[in-house]
Amino acid sequence: MSTATIAKPKSGQPGKGGRRMSLPVLLLVIAGVLILTSVVRLITGADGITSTGQMSTALRAAVPIGLAGLGGLWAERAGVVNIGLEGMMILGTWFGAWAGYQWGPWTGVAFGIVGGALGAVLHAIATVTFKVNHIVSGVALNILALGVTRYLSKFTFEDAPQGSSKQSPPIESLGTFDVPGLSGWLETLNDKHWFLISDLAGLVGGLITNLSPLTVVAVALVPGTWYVLWRTSFGLRLRSCGENPVAAESLGVNVYKYKYIAVIVSGGFAGLGGAFLSIVASNVYLDGQTAGRGYIGLAAMIFGNWMPGGLALGAGLFGYTDSLNLRGGATNVHALILLLAILLVVGVAYLAWKKQYVPAFITAAVSALMFVWYVSTDDVPNQVVTATPYVVTLLVLSLSAQRLRMPKADGLPYRKGQGK
Repeated sequence: MSTATIAKPKSGQPGKGGRRMSLPVLLLVIAGVLILTSVVRLITGADGITSTGQMSTALRAAVPIGLAGLGGLWAERAGVVNIGLEGMMILGTWFGAWAGYQWGPWTGVAFGIVGGALGAVLHAIATVTFKVNHIVSGVALNILALGVTRYLSKFTFEDAPQGSSKQSPPIESLGTFDVPGLSGWLETLNDKHWFLISDLAGLVGGLITNLSPLTVVAVALVPGTWYVLWRTSFGLRLRSCGENPVAAESLGVNVYKYKYIAVIVSGGFAGLGGAFLSIVASNVYLDGQTAGRGYIGLAAMIFGNWMPGGLALGAGLFGYTDSLNLRGGATNVHALILLLAILLVVGVAYLAWKKQYVPAFITAAVSALMFVWYVSTDDVPNQVVTATPYVVTLLVLSLSAQRLRMPKADGLPYRKGQGK
């Protein structure tokens, strides 16, 4: 069969809310946000919001979220909703730690991928073969993974040296590295606290400082996924299963096979994200270690409109807010309240220009409340810092909902030969 005969899915088309943002416009928006961030840093004195250390920590926090999001992207592009990403990540953390402390970190990485893939096989059997509701199957898998890993931890880690029923023994590090010369120079430039220049140095420096080899692998998987799904005949067939499986089958595509492959790859990515948490981020397995990152990864995928590039931006945003818990969180979050208030003012101007007066009025009211909150306080409670990643997730999804366009057959049950 020639893949040229398959009509390309209109996955790149925008939703009903407006045209898709072009790359130059996106870069202009990013530049504008960076300039406003630099202004806020100068006003508030919160130099940590764009420091090299903050950006490096944000990248490390973004990796497991991005890997979970990539997993969701593979599954949903084939038409399978994968709410079970959290459970697959949980399996990845346990399998990665179990193998990692015994046979080394890279073996742990491999077992983490296998653990996530095993969970994905269960999800694929339930949703593809037995047509179980995708949401029900995913939630059940999350509960099952949590119970299984807690049960296994009791019998594997409790009697191990430095282990317990809720924690594995320490795992050997994969090591870290910097880009020689450039990392140190950018950190020095960031410490100058110059307008915009130091902020750019902090952003770029954080991306090339204190890197784990697994971080490099994870980042490379983003363009790799784009190439496979959008530039190969295999990817075209897979995406056709998520857009119009009846048409795909009529052209000779084995829809079941591609759905199974997509879901298993999805679980492998999520398991790799879990292994990253237990091997790189903390070098031990901890009960509850994923902390909802599978769900946030799914949110990053939705924010990115089911595209790898947008997914990476979403993971970076959520990773940044997640990292605030670790580095000067209260001070930095207080400064970001002012930044959010300013961004909302820009949003008011845009909505007024579009003659959407009611949303503009509501946005102006929220912006005013943010300004009042900022000027009336000098700090924020730790509970607000902890909740920031989840609040940002809800806020971003609510603001971007109008431009989203999911694959047409995503989540719909499909039976072989149903088009006949």
